[in-house]
Amino acid sequence: MRRLVGIVLVLVLVPSTVAFATDLEELLERSQNASYVADLAISCSTPDGVRDAVIRFSQHGGQIRVGSTVDEDIEVTTGSGGWALTRRGGVVSSAAVDSTEEEPEPLYLVEDLGPVELLGRGAMAYRLVREEVLRAELIFDDESGALMAATTFSEDGTTYCQRQFVSINTSPPRLELADPVPQTEVLLSTPDVETELPETVFGFERLDLYEDEEGFRFSYYSDGFFSFAVFETPGPVELPEGVTVQVGESIYRRAFTVGQATYAWETRTGGMALIGDLPPDMHEAVLTALPGPDASGWLTRLWRRLFG
Repeated sequence: MRRLVGIVLVLVLVPSTVAFATDLEELLERSQNASYVADLAISCSTPDGVRDAVIRFSQHGGQIRVGSTVDEDIEVTTGSGGWALTRRGGVVSSAAVDSTEEEPEPLYLVEDLGPVELLGRGAMAYRLVREEVLRAELIFDDESGALMAATTFSEDGTTYCQRQFVSINTSPPRLELADPVPQTEVLLSTPDVETELPETVFGFERLDLYEDEEGFRFSYYSDGFFSFAVFETPGPVELPEGVTVQVGESIYRRAFTVGQATYAWETRTGGMALIGDLPPDMHEAVLTALPGPDASGWLTRLWRRLFG
């Protein structure tokens, strides 16, 4: 689970590189090249309660460092195609990911909302609409190009997550990634591997598929803005902090953390987990399109719990 969580932090906290409009593609590219240090406040209203946090976010020279403003001993560092989770200065876990260049067809209509001001700085605001549903509002800093704020919405118009800089310094010191060499795990894109996962799920395209020597598989999906990862593991995925929920006709374990939702379930061959930044109203449509839980696994565990 440590490796799984590390990859997810990269997916959720780093703005998507997938373009959904020519002008916004340029803005995203400029944002990825910006240099700054910022405190990022995140607050999400989930079916299981509010999840919020303040995160220290630094970017320079294509490298990104994500830390906690509460616990300075824990830090997630990302760079071009990789990440490292460090605790008290030592590398706990790390990986390098080799992705493809494929992009899904844009599903979002981009509306220019005009100039705004945030933290006393000039900025530009945009609205993203998918299938006539407002899904996000984004604010980019004029000077640095950094994505300073992002608000995502559920289908009924209610706010799901708000991410916003509460401070920004556009002249950060040079960042040095933690040395991941001793524990680096390289995941190479393996598009020819056999999988039951569909290529398209509710408008989300499967962009990359990875498999390691232990049979651990990781697939990445995006609709051009939101994204999620599906993990296929040889054994069950434990989610002790989660709750048991029914989605459609199947039973899952679910946990919400800051900016992301995780679902875990057993399959005939091991376990699966879905982790992403999707608003809750998208969860059922995505989950029901994936291979579902193996009912016999749940029944076996229940039988053993009741009768030994």
